[in-house]
Amino acid sequence: MSWRFADQRVRQSLPLGASQRAAVGQRVRAGEVVANGTTFGEPVRLLGARRLGVAPVDLPQVMRVPPGAELERGAIIARTGRRFARALSAPFDGRIVHVRANGDLEFAPVIDRWSVRAALDGVVMESTDWAITIEGAAWAIQGVVAYGPDAVGELTLAVDGRADELAPSRIDVRLRDRILIGGGRSAAEAIARAHACGVAGIVTGAVPAAGLRTLFGDEVSARGAAPVADTPTVLCLLGFGTSQLPAEVFSPFLPLVGARAAIHAASARLFVFASSGVMAVPTIAPTLALAPDWGAVMPIEGSASPAHEVTFTSEVVANALETAVGTVPTGNLRTLEPV
Repeated sequence: MSWRFADQRVRQSLPLGASQRAAVGQRVRAGEVVANGTTFGEPVRLLGARRLGVAPVDLPQVMRVPPGAELERGAIIARTGRRFARALSAPFDGRIVHVRANGDLEFAPVIDRWSVRAALDGVVMESTDWAITIEGAAWAIQGVVAYGPDAVGELTLAVDGRADELAPSRIDVRLRDRILIGGGRSAAEAIARAHACGVAGIVTGAVPAAGLRTLFGDEVSARGAAPVADTPTVLCLLGFGTSQLPAEVFSPFLPLVGARAAIHAASARLFVFASSGVMAVPTIAPTLALAPDWGAVMPIEGSASPAHEVTFTSEVVANALETAVGTVPTGNLRTLEPV
């Protein structure tokens, strides 16, 4: 997890029922619709050729609308004859989803409409019924996990320092459609208020586990949450509970404030669309430590020295690191990869 400017690649999965997709080679911007479609209910079978008295191979010649057409109840699907006409009409609002070899039709109700928006400025490299892949250059930082749908907006600083907690009092409707930099910790109250005010998303060091359950339900986990309509978008950079963002992670946000940004929830990444020379990337890789009570993630700053075979309160004997905040088992340390 470190800042870098490079060619990025995102793969965005599509729900079933895609009706329109961006073409391969098409250039897109984050936030633009790259695919849309419908979700169908249980289909019903309509007698087509047999009802009309024609051979199955002749059915296309008497159909008034093509397969895939969306129709209102009572609309004519196919018709034969003049004086003694036979007709097939839509039994309810829906779409012709399939024409069988025997001349029967599958007709399904439309229960939902969906669209997928690009999470990256770039070029469409792959476009299928199940996924859209986009490649483009951007600043990026990898988080631990993200919750909610993808989000696009202007990057905005909402805290004064890297250890600050995102305060609900600093959030109002003026921040609508923006991605907020939430500091070391963002609680459920602040995230819920931001969502109610129309904020696009929040990037933060950590969120308390209890807050995640309040926002996304009891099935939420450290790997994410099941997609649910109308939920906030949150990117956790370090973990859960409480944290303090390392200076090497927080400082690069400052020159990027005001730039367009996007959160790709599936890969837990933040993309920022700014020039490659807008800042110098820190060359020092910070080290993170898990607090003894597992309730916080903190950067190791200042002097530190290794300690061998330390006996902890749990009676576990392990190698450790002596730091300004105490003795930390080496198994609870993580050094972020340098750029």
